[in-house]
Amino acid sequence: MGILTWIVMGLLVGVLAKFIMPGKDPGGIFVTILIGIAGAFVGGFIGSLLGFGTVTGFNIVSILLATGGGVLLLALYRMIKKK
Repeated sequence: MGILTWIVMGLLVGVLAKFIMPGKDPGGIFVTILIGIAGAFVGGFIGSLLGFGTVTGFNIVSILLATGGGVLLLALYRMIKKK
């Protein structure tokens, strides 16, 4: 996937993660994109370890894996910011 695809996928995944876990988070759209991109990496890594596949583009498995990674990172981000 190209850099533009990662940015668009990161925005989509970040928005989905924030939709699943609503709340006030600092950083706005840039943090949302970064959480989404990082979530795609984390979700793809965990998915490959568990045998579900990896994040390869805009298909349902990739979006679900990336969103799961995004939700996981968002939860970790919130736990770290609370301390």
